[in-house]
Formats: sequence, C-alpha cells, structure tokens
Amino acid sequence: MLGGTVRTLMPEVRDLAEQRIKQISEGLGAAYGANIKVSYARNYPVTVNHRQETAHALAAANIAGENQVSGDLDPMMGGEDFSYMLLARPGAFIFIGNGDTAGLHNPAYDFNDEAIPHGISYWVKLAEMRLAA
Repeated sequence: MLGGTVRTLMPEVRDLAEQRIKQISEGLGAAYGANIKVSYARNYPVTVNHRQETAHALAAANIAGENQVSGDLDPMMGGEDFSYMLLARPGAFIFIGNGDTAGLHNPAYDFNDEAIPHGISYWVKLAEMRLAA
C-alpha cells in the first residue's frame, strides 16, 4: 500500500494529478503483471482568499500598525477547513500572529495568550468597518 497527499494551487492541476496517478498506476501494474487499485479521495481544496474581502481584512488588521501587516504571503499548501467556506462564500483567511512557536496542529504549538487582545481588536475593527459601509 502506498499513500500520500496531493495539494495544488489550481483545480485543473488537481484534476490532472488525479488522472495521471491513475494512468501511471495502471501502466505500472500492466508492466509488472500486478493488479493495482487506486483509491483517490479529494479532501481539502486549496484555501483561496477573495480580493475584496482580503482588502477589508488587511485594512482592519492595520489597527496593529501598518508596518505589522503584510498581505504579501506565498501560497501555502496546508489543509484547512475554511477552504470549503471560501468555495461557498467570499471571504479571507488571515493569520493574527502568535509569536515564535511551532505551527498550528503541531504537538509543540503553544498559544500565546498575549495575542488575544490583538485578535479581539482586529475583529472589532473589522466589524466597525463593515457596519460603516
């Protein structure tokens, strides 16, 4: 048994990866006289923010200070439940910042309680901006 995860930034590449994995597996099976069964489960899609909602999120995040906010992040391939929400409705996934710790879902992750007031201030500012619009 061989297992793995496929993550792509574009749906068409995801389709191609699934197709090619099946084709290559069938070809290897035929070449070596083996029976190969591919079970390909599509789990989390890539998390893609919407432009307008990202602009709102960045504007609200400036409450932390303009030099503390960056909207220029490289794409990430982690699995995220929120990706399904962004397929259904416009929105933006942001990182509040937690200091120098292991990443979320890592056993060594340590939530920084000092981030709580900053997170609350962000959500209040975002709500105020959206209600004013």
